This record gives sequence, C-alpha cells and structure tokens, in this order.
Amino acid sequence: MSMLQNISLVIMLLNIFLAITVIFLERRNASSTWAWLMILFFIPVVGFILYLILGQKVRRRQLNKLLGDNQRIIEETLDKQKQQVIEKKLLPPNSEQAHYQDMIYMNLTTGYALYTNNNTVDIYTDGHQKFDTLIRDIEAAKHHVHLVYYIVRDDVLGRRLVKALAAKAAEGVEVRFLYDHIGSSKLPSRYFRELREAGGMEAAFFPSRIPYVNLKINYRNHRKLVIIDGNVGYIGGFNIGDEYLGLDKNFGEWRDTHLKVKGSAVLQMQAQFLMDWNLASSGRLDLNSTYFPEMVVDEGNIGMQLVASGPDTEYQEIKNAYIKMIYSAKETICLQTPYFVPDESLMTALRIAALSGVNVRIMLPSKPDHFFVYWATHSYLGEMLTSGVQIFLYERGFLHAKTLVVDSKIATVGTTNIDIRSFKLNFEMNAFIYDTETATRLMTIFEHDVTHSRQLSMEDYENRPMFNRFKESISRLLSPIL
Repeated sequence: MSMLQNISLVIMLLNIFLAITVIFLERRNASSTWAWLMILFFIPVVGFILYLILGQKVRRRQLNKLLGDNQRIIEETLDKQKQQVIEKKLLPPNSEQAHYQDMIYMNLTTGYALYTNNNTVDIYTDGHQKFDTLIRDIEAAKHHVHLVYYIVRDDVLGRRLVKALAAKAAEGVEVRFLYDHIGSSKLPSRYFRELREAGGMEAAFFPSRIPYVNLKINYRNHRKLVIIDGNVGYIGGFNIGDEYLGLDKNFGEWRDTHLKVKGSAVLQMQAQFLMDWNLASSGRLDLNSTYFPEMVVDEGNIGMQLVASGPDTEYQEIKNAYIKMIYSAKETICLQTPYFVPDESLMTALRIAALSGVNVRIMLPSKPDHFFVYWATHSYLGEMLTSGVQIFLYERGFLHAKTLVVDSKIATVGTTNIDIRSFKLNFEMNAFIYDTETATRLMTIFEHDVTHSRQLSMEDYENRPMFNRFKESISRLLSPIL
C-alpha cells in the first residue's frame, strides 16, 4: 500500500471516528450535527482541524461549581421571591409591569436572577462618554474595582484605563482585571506590568497551556462588566479599544449601548464576576460581605434582573428571556444586534409576533466585521420580510448595540448577540429592565438610529446579486457552528 493510500485511510478513519463522536457521544442538536458532518465529508483534513478548534465541548462537570456557588449565594432570597411571584406580591398589582411576573419567575427559577427595584440606570451610546464616566468612577473607588472584558487592546484607551487602575491599586484599592484569552489574544503581557507592580491582579479566562496558541475558540467569556465598591456597575456592548471610540477608519463611528447601574442589581453583577474570577484565577476569592455592601433603599425605583447564561447552565436563559419578551408584545418590538443568526425558536417568535400585527423592527449594521456571520445574517432577512418585519441597516458607522425593547415597557441591554454562539457557547450577561421610563428612553434612541439607517425592502432583497445569494447559502449552512 502506497504512502498516499495510507494517509487516505488514516483520514477516512479519523472522519468516521469524529462522525461517531458528533452523532452518538456529544449529542449535539441536529442542525449542528449536520453542519459538522458536511464539513468532515467535503473537506476532511481542514474539517478535522476546524473541529479541533471549534468543535470542542467543555464538560459541564468542569463548570458546575459556578452554579453551586450561585445557588449558595442567593438561595434563601430566591425562594422568598419565588413565593412572592406566585402570590403576585412582587410587583404592585396595578403597575404596567405587573403582568411580567411570569417572566420574572422564569428568570428566577432558571437563571437564579434576583429581582431588585431600587436601581438607577444611565444609558451611554457614545464610547467617549462611557469611558470618561467609567474612569471618573474608578478614580473615586474606595475598596475595590472588578472588571471583565472580552476584548482589551494595548492602545491609547487601553493604556489610559490600566494607568487609572494602577493608580488606584497603589492607593490600596483592590483591583482585579479578568480578560478573555481569545478575545484579547493580541494583548502583550507587558500591558498589565504597571498594574501588577502597583498591587493589582489580572487573570486570563480559559488560557491555553501552549504559548501563543489557543484552540479553545468556544466557551469564551463575552461579558463586559465593571463593579466598583459593590454599588456601581457597568454592563453593555463596549469593549476596550480605540475602535470603540470611533477611531478605526474601517468602521468609523462606533454605535453601541452600555448601562451604568446603581442599586442592588449591582450585587448580581458582583456575584457573577467573583464566580468568573474563581474559575479563571489560581487563587480562590471568598464571596464575603465586603463585596456585597448594604444598599440605600431609596437609591432608585427601577426594577431589574441581571441574567447570566453560558455553557455552565442547563437552560439558554437569555435566549429564553428574549423569546418570552417577544411573545408578550402587544404593540412594538425593536431589536438592535450586530449579528442576526437566530435558531428556529427565536425566528418563530419574531414571525408570529409580526403576523399577529405587532410592529417588529430589526436594526443591523450595513457593513460587516465578520464575513461568514454577516452573510449568514442576510440569509435570514427574506423570511423576516415576508412575515412583515421591518429591517433597517444602520449606515452611520458600525452598529454593535445589543438591545431589545417591547411595548416601551420592558427592555434588555447586555452583551448577548442574536446568534447561536452567544446563546449557547459563550458566557454572557444581560440586564432585563422592568421600567417604562427606561424602555421609552431606549425606544427614543432606536428612533434616532432609524434616521441614520436605510430600510431594506423586499424588492431590494429579491434583486440582490446572485453572488450574494451564494455567499448567504454557504454561510447559512455553517451558521449552527459560527
């Protein structure tokens, strides 16, 4: 037997082994299984390499300690709130948000997301304003600053931030900086030198044991959270880099949405950060009361839940909350997302809402930042348009906001994209806000963004070039594993 035949035999056996693994052992959903089988069949060598990079599954036993910690932290309060929902005592019976108690209950039972109603919320859509405010709050910190970001750049903004953190660490403030090893793969080790020398700490989430090589593309920490002294929190879409200030010539203006939260909702962010830190850091951090200060009861009056999801949890908590919001809609649904690669359940919810007379509007960026995801996104737009959904393509820079507003009564802002990676494979967190005033403010922002967008008509979509249709078809086949 020739060398070439031996190599072909080995490749064939590897493909058969991987096919058996995908079908019988890993128990993936059908669409993901077929996508991997297609790749292994048509491009066996490259497909094998892609599987090693993208197809690995992190076993839940490696992560279930997170769920256990979460339960121990909030179990007593959780049981109390469940009973309040059952007795319809959690929200005032005559309030506009009263009929969302079933959604609150779902987030309590599946996502361990406590409901708090003493919060204030500031909304930022401009990177300069967000980071100027954040750095001022860091400079005012007294006890600790906790950060987790998916992307951190060693550029002007990145160095400005780490310098502010190092200054606080030198004052004796506890500073912990968690970054994702893949999202921040270009970050040099020297970036944290000043922070370390000042007494601050950093940790990489799921790093590789092989220097400069990380095959763990899945199961990334996509959260963007900052917690200061346990009473100020930031959550949203902005990462750390000059492009998020609109300084990248390829993207131009960067349009994102981020929240500054004060009140008891910050404690849920804190609990999530501490669990993420314990997973990534070699030294375990005790979840003690110094990180969970008593809140001023009359801080604000906004009701919120902070919902986390990821491969460590049994349910796709954030996706389920999105679907619950969509099915609750009576008048309007306004969705902004940089990527739109929904599964069947979310597609069905949006189509049913539109076919039921709800005014459903989806806003997407008009320019791509990821080739396959961009064309996979466009492959779904025809089905949306035929159902009566209005599609807007944002043209003033790049739209990276992750927001959903329903009936101007409830809203969500967070780190979650509308795609399978965010719903199943990445660690995410969203704020679900039960407040008419805040939802109305987000609705006003959406309306303003419409003025900088082009509405996609069915005629435009049907007349798109044949090559675009080809790219859409290929990308859609791969969408379950993008």
